[in-house]
Amino acid sequence: MYQTNQYEGMIAETASIQGHKGDMINAYVARPLGTGPFPGMVVIHHAPGWDEWYRECTRRFAHHGYVAISPNLYFRDGHGTPEDVGAKVRAGGGIPDEQVLGDLDGAKNLLRSLPYVGKIGVFGTCSGGRHGFLAACRLKGFDALVECWGGRVVQSKEELTPKQPVAPIDYTKDLSCPMIGLFGNDDKSPSPEQVNQHEAELKKHGKNYEFHRYDGAGHGFFYYDRPAYRQEQAVDGWKKLFAFCDKTLKSELQR
Repeated sequence: MYQTNQYEGMIAETASIQGHKGDMINAYVARPLGTGPFPGMVVIHHAPGWDEWYRECTRRFAHHGYVAISPNLYFRDGHGTPEDVGAKVRAGGGIPDEQVLGDLDGAKNLLRSLPYVGKIGVFGTCSGGRHGFLAACRLKGFDALVECWGGRVVQSKEELTPKQPVAPIDYTKDLSCPMIGLFGNDDKSPSPEQVNQHEAELKKHGKNYEFHRYDGAGHGFFYYDRPAYRQEQAVDGWKKLFAFCDKTLKSELQR
């Protein structure tokens, strides 16, 4: 619980990390000042790009006591405004799942190498929610997953591509950590029906999860800078996800 007399400080900066196949990419890292130990969090950006909201989100996790890192998954596609780079990536059909997983593994490994980091979670919104679910199923070493309106977790055979050869839902049996999912009932991707399929598969395989669905909210309802923002639902969603993260990632550190 936040106290008005507590010491507070953080450091935040852009850094270079080793990503897929040893490629060097940039990332934004924020951490609380102090000796720790702290939990870690990998923050995955959405399809429109590695924009300011994700830097703010990374600092928000640091403010709440996490060492957070947000890798630039579009680094190889050049630089410019997030909107321009994101548009270029989308025009090229997106980025390969295997490349994303390599970059996320690199971000996780950087956190794991820090002596003051304990358990590590992964957080993603939109396509980042999809990537977060993939990472929690296919990579080792994540202790919690926060999936926010992950589109295309459920994919038809017709939607599969060489860059996305397997629907993430087909990896559900391999999910290796507890997860929380936040969804808007007015969303089209994922639709409520797709969220139902997602949940049914988690139940089928006996996974530890909790889903929260919000009426009056659609895709991206956390994004305060976009028309999709829904204040009441966003505040409740942040409250629920931090309660989940504190329970799954901080509990042992506080003993």
